[in-house]
Amino acid sequence: MKTVSLQEAIRDLDTLAHAVEQGEVVTVTRDGKPVLDLVPHAATVEAEEKPKKGGLDLAAGEAYLRSKGISRVFGYVAEDFDDPLPEDFLLRPLP
Repeated sequence: MKTVSLQEAIRDLDTLAHAVEQGEVVTVTRDGKPVLDLVPHAATVEAEEKPKKGGLDLAAGEAYLRSKGISRVFGYVAEDFDDPLPEDFLLRPLP
């Protein structure tokens, strides 16, 4: 990763653009503190087909369950599942 000052970035923008096109990340600083990063455009990254980072692939999970013959994850949820609990239950001391 390359680091340049804002003044250098303004002066050498064309050179930095070529470096970024080659996949390099350039950090631009002002008074020694990072202000921004020059990175390849998202369309360029997508064209290279880089793998996704993190997260859940829900479609793959559903396909796996279907392949095992599981059509529903939750078998039964009672109608009153999210109703408030009765007051006598809430006031009862813990065991």
